[in-house]
Amino acid sequence: MLRFNKFYLQATLWLLGIEIIIALNVHDNFIRPFGGDVLVVILLYCLLKGFVNFSNYKAALVVLLFAFSIEIAQCFHIVDVLGLGRYTIARVIIGTTFAWTDLLAYMLGIIIVLITERLAKSMQPCSIL
Repeated sequence: MLRFNKFYLQATLWLLGIEIIIALNVHDNFIRPFGGDVLVVILLYCLLKGFVNFSNYKAALVVLLFAFSIEIAQCFHIVDVLGLGRYTIARVIIGTTFAWTDLLAYMLGIIIVLITERLAKSMQPCSIL
């Protein structure tokens, strides 16, 4: 079950870099809040697939449930409950405000992942043997 996949780990690092660039440099009302949320589930999917040999659908479901859980936990001020409210990094990573649009962004990210995986699979060369 545990295995390292270089492709997914490299994709994770690229997506993390993009997320950091967005967090530090983009201060709008669409790319940072919505685009960042779409990308974060793709990043988490790649991270999971980089270490665990799950099917694409199982990995997508695990990531989506995790993202939804974190978002719902924001309703209960999870950052403060955990005693991390004074740490900016925790507030940024975990989040502090529930938003329905975040759930939509997570679903869109997972849909993008599944479509991309299906397209990648269909583009692989066929073997005669």
